[in-house]
Amino acid sequence: MFAVETFDEMRRVRMTALCGSLAAVLIGWGPADRLLPGIQSPGTGDNSPWTGDNSSWTADNLVPTARTVMDWELRRGWLPMELNEAVESWVLRLTSDRKSVFEYALSRAGLYSDMIRAELRERGMPEELLYLALVESDFHTDARSRVLASGMWQFMEPTARLYGLRIDAYVDERYDPVRATAAALDHLSDLYQEYGSWYLAAAAYNAGSVRVSDALRRYTDGRIGDDSLYWEISDHLPRETANYVPKLLAVTYLARSAARYGLEVRPVDPYEYDFIWSPGGVDLGEVAHSLGIEAEQMYDLNPQLIRHITPPGEMYALRIPVGMASQVVAALASPNPGTRLADD
Repeated sequence: MFAVETFDEMRRVRMTALCGSLAAVLIGWGPADRLLPGIQSPGTGDNSPWTGDNSSWTADNLVPTARTVMDWELRRGWLPMELNEAVESWVLRLTSDRKSVFEYALSRAGLYSDMIRAELRERGMPEELLYLALVESDFHTDARSRVLASGMWQFMEPTARLYGLRIDAYVDERYDPVRATAAALDHLSDLYQEYGSWYLAAAAYNAGSVRVSDALRRYTDGRIGDDSLYWEISDHLPRETANYVPKLLAVTYLARSAARYGLEVRPVDPYEYDFIWSPGGVDLGEVAHSLGIEAEQMYDLNPQLIRHITPPGEMYALRIPVGMASQVVAALASPNPGTRLADD
């Protein structure tokens, strides 16, 4: 199993191997189908630049194709940082009238940033996408919009279900920072495959791919694969989406330069937990009482348990404070009826 820190090195090795294989083909050391086996761009199907019968390729078509593959590889793991009037406007707002709220949000990022960055590195996605969660919710797992998007990543129910999140009378995984992060990054990755641009993927995450695709069709002749296209269509997208990428870029820039702008980012303990398999119907408040901790601590570890009890009729992976597994197991095994409800 690879450490997440090795992913960039794996990417460099992959790119070096591609360059070496390309050079070998061009100087005649072997055919393309043997020296470039199975090389795929991040795109698939009709959008992939690496398609066709590579055994018949020559320098005239091989070089442009290989350059396209390299471009896909490099852009996939990097978010271009463009500075324009729209971005500058957000920099000003976040460092003036919205400064205190923004500082609080940047501080809250410390709760989940390690977890989200690890997921992004493992997938080869830009780490700057971490700050989409700030744009969406200020890293609040209990956020709920006026259109009923929920959780830190602001999933609508149909999209949440599409990406495998559980939603029922006892569990809503849109509020789960771990499960919702995995689903959000799956969704963003799919959108990148569709558009070949992180700016367009972010816009589609916010407004939906139908709106973004329609704007591209109307105003760019359906072109994709270029971040500059976002600026061409932004005036034709909903106002929130037109602000979405500029705010993301401003947030990313300021997060990297917090001290320079006098932003006070308070350190917070990261979201960490152990877990035990709990019977159904266990009341989280009673578990907290048995451990001598505040109920809010158990609620914060398990925000997806919307009734503050484990779902009846099943064993459930309950998150608990680090180092307290034995105490929780002992509490659940005790005859005290307070820790067992629905399944007693």
